[in-house]
Amino acid sequence: MTTTLIWIAVALVAIGLYLSWTAGRLDRLHARIDAARAALDAQLLRRASVAQELATSGVLDPAASIVLYEAAHAARQAEEEQREVAESELSQALRAVFAEPAQVEAVREAPGGEEAARELTEAVRRVPMARRFHNDAVRAARALRRHRKVRWFRLAGHAPFPLAFEMDDEPPAALMERAA
Repeated sequence: MTTTLIWIAVALVAIGLYLSWTAGRLDRLHARIDAARAALDAQLLRRASVAQELATSGVLDPAASIVLYEAAHAARQAEEEQREVAESELSQALRAVFAEPAQVEAVREAPGGEEAARELTEAVRRVPMARRFHNDAVRAARALRRHRKVRWFRLAGHAPFPLAFEMDDEPPAALMERAA
């Protein structure tokens, strides 16, 4: 009888340790999502700021400046629910403004244009990487949260279900050609 109780106690401790380890892993994944989201937000803000700065610099023609400024301003001011759409529209505006290599060269030839084009190239290159890191962390947390043991024992606590950040983040081809 005593050995049976000992084995039951050992099994309960092992199950408890396993559940504790799983809850810790889930907590670390949620922390990773938070860090990745902060990095993504920083890269999106940097891209919008550089685009806005370029639009107001006088380097672009007036129509392109207006399109780029309005898209960048909308991306910076967007509420959380509309952020993905606003950021996608900024990507589309960047592709429209920098559709031709001649436009990129015109920007580079203007005073201060080389540095502005370099900053914009770096910003548009970093956004897809930051988004990929965020979405990979979300995918891992979602996979773990779908397990029965996590749902049955409520190991996720009150943390909201993680959502991926889906947007059009394709950089302008003409801008990336010269950088490569």
